[in-house]
Order: sequence, then structure tokens, then C-alpha cells
Amino acid sequence: MTNSVTTDAVAVKVTLRHSNNHGSIEGYAQDAAAGLTKFYAGPMNCHVILDHQKNDYEQNKLAEITVHVAQRDFVARESGQSYEQAIDSCVDSLSKQLKKFKEKQRSI
Repeated sequence: MTNSVTTDAVAVKVTLRHSNNHGSIEGYAQDAAAGLTKFYAGPMNCHVILDHQKNDYEQNKLAEITVHVAQRDFVARESGQSYEQAIDSCVDSLSKQLKKFKEKQRSI
């Protein structure tokens, strides 16, 4: 199931795999991905993939966020006990990647 939301600077697409409809999780993922605009001011597209693995009982919620900015793609994949933990870990990783990219752009 895929759901898309577009705002002024961010287009967020959420895909759920092996899971039922989780409206609150989708909203949380969209808000978290939209929060990345404070690390990169330009237009961006985000694709959030949420997956549920049945083989690992503790860390079975997987999140993958792909951010497309001008001429670059950034990817973060994390697992956790809940979707919220996995999404937060991905956002932390992506914020570091975007900060580093922004610093490189300034030095050029």
C-alpha cells in the first residue's frame, strides 16, 4: 500500500510492506520525513518504506528512507522494536548525511 503527500518543499511517499493499514504510522513517517527540511533547504522527494519481518522477534520493524535532492540520493535503513524507533534512527542518520552534504556544498 502506498500513500503520497506533497507540500511546498517536500514530496513524501509512504509504502507499507507485509503489514496492514497503519494510518498513525504513516502520518508519523510523513511528519518525520518532512522535518528533514531544516537540514536541507532545497526541494526534496522522500520515499519511506516500512516493513515487518517475521523471522526476528525483537528487531522486526524495518524502516528505509530514501531522500532525493538535486543530483544526490541519500538512503538510511534501520530496524527497531517499533516503527517509530526505526523511523527516528533513519531520520538521525539522514540528518547527518544532509548536514555533511550541505557543508560540502558551502566549501565549493
